[in-house]
Amino acid sequence: MATTSEPTTRDELQAKYRAERDKRLRDDGNEQYVEPTGKYAHFLDDPWAEVPEREPLHDEVTVAFIGGGFAGLVTGARLKQAGIDDVRIIEKGGDVGGTWYWNRYPGAQCDTAAMIYLPLLEETGHMPSEKYTHGPEIYEHTRRIAETFGLYDNACLGTEVTELEWDDDAKRWIIRTNRGDEMRAKFVAMGTGPLHRPKLPGIPGIESFAGHAFHTSRWDYAYTGGDPDGGLMTGLADKRVGIIGTGATAVQCVPHLARAAGELFVFQRTPSSIDIRNNHEIDPEWFSTLEPGWQREWLENFMILQTGGFADDDLVKDGWTDISQRIRDRVFADPGAQLTPESWIKAYEDSDDEKMAEIRARVDEIIDDPETAEALKPWYRQLCKRPCFHDEYLQSYNRPNAHLIDTDGHGVERIDETGVWANGVHYELDCLIYASGFEVGTDYARRSGFDTIGRDGLKLSEKWDDGMQSYHGMHVYGFPNLFVVSPSQAANLISNVPHNLVEAGQTIAAILTHALDVDATEVECTAEAEQQWVDLLEKFGRRFGNNQECTPGYYNNEGRSSGRRGVLNSAGYPAGPVAFFQYIDEWRTSGDFTGLEFR
Repeated sequence: MATTSEPTTRDELQAKYRAERDKRLRDDGNEQYVEPTGKYAHFLDDPWAEVPEREPLHDEVTVAFIGGGFAGLVTGARLKQAGIDDVRIIEKGGDVGGTWYWNRYPGAQCDTAAMIYLPLLEETGHMPSEKYTHGPEIYEHTRRIAETFGLYDNACLGTEVTELEWDDDAKRWIIRTNRGDEMRAKFVAMGTGPLHRPKLPGIPGIESFAGHAFHTSRWDYAYTGGDPDGGLMTGLADKRVGIIGTGATAVQCVPHLARAAGELFVFQRTPSSIDIRNNHEIDPEWFSTLEPGWQREWLENFMILQTGGFADDDLVKDGWTDISQRIRDRVFADPGAQLTPESWIKAYEDSDDEKMAEIRARVDEIIDDPETAEALKPWYRQLCKRPCFHDEYLQSYNRPNAHLIDTDGHGVERIDETGVWANGVHYELDCLIYASGFEVGTDYARRSGFDTIGRDGLKLSEKWDDGMQSYHGMHVYGFPNLFVVSPSQAANLISNVPHNLVEAGQTIAAILTHALDVDATEVECTAEAEQQWVDLLEKFGRRFGNNQECTPGYYNNEGRSSGRRGVLNSAGYPAGPVAFFQYIDEWRTSGDFTGLEFR
């Protein structure tokens, strides 16, 4: 068993963190990744559905929602509940599901408890099968929402928006697509999200590999064998398989690859922090005792505890609430202590030091080989990167066929026709899998795949060139009848993104109900309301994980200063998610809709 290498003082620990960060800093930041276009365009192909032929549409709907993930499904459901039936979801995938349509790699699973992660459980009458549900069940739940609320009836699937343009004379949005459509919509909402457009590592020679290669979001079961439910990938039994990336996706699929591959080589630049998952089945008898309104209670309980508040019980009991309660308990350990920003920072640092030491000690307890154990230890604060929870990933490296190729922060050197070069050593491979994630820090128009043209020809990409500008993260001056659905410039609750979407859907339903009641042809925020909101966020906004002291990753713009643009793109309501949801609920139920004009 390996022995721990924990620093003995805070100064030593911080020095270790800085050294590990510095060796991973790159001048190119997000530019290190390759956009899947041109010779890489095949990495975007949909392996899950054949798109049926249809005639182009030249019709009109009341509400069009671009994106068929949870954002579109929840908003569509809320609109239907409000009596607005003429809703069309436009989705480039062959079915609804968003991230969970694309991500069908073996082991795909939510890292947030299903009781709060899966929206509309009460409305659809579904009980999650386990605390952390697997991908196929999540995908089926997205289909359940669509079926329950009739969202398939008018949907355009396998359809990619290419341009969205406001017609000021007709007071309609014109939606052009890759299917030749030119639809019109009175209102448009966008929930294109950050987790659907794959990115590839910009490794020299990536285009030269002559073996089989694919991205984890387009898993090729025809080659590997197996299925999304975890069936053994028999097609890999005699194969030498390499996987580049050790983030949340790799943590989940590596155990399946290790069981199946003849030889597995995991190329690591930065290790993830792997906490205990402790998944378990949900007891139907217990579930039946939950009273109406239970999911909102669970959502609020998790949010309060995860953001440092107080609650009588911890209903979710996971890694997110654990670290937050440690911080809170340290702050209030001394009843007479002064509550200052400094006391919160100290409590956070002490709690994080404790938690990360536990995570590194867990590596020692599990991994047999001391050298491998040292390479798998994360040297950064837990929220510098997406926290991972798994009970099989670390154990995979005890298999004789699974090899961790740690690059000491430098990454893979190059790729050639037959394999991968790392640390000056060539690894011959039959199959190369990219677990390099999705585009997060790139321009909104690039991620969504289209630009949005508002009044007087103003493009959204131009307006947001120096950072997102919005009112409530949803409304954009100069873009009437448009609603943007994302956590940014709103609650920014990253630990449970669907909670943000549930609230946004309710807000849009309230606004559109009022707009139709008063026969408004335009709904738009005022320039003053937008500017005041942007000023508030720029000066006081809360940001998640955007710490330049962190090891590089998508939480902090790959370790590069993002300037004003980055501040605005990642800012949340200054008083936090709990306060934002209270604020927006009062705002939408007051009937005043302050800051909006209904014309």
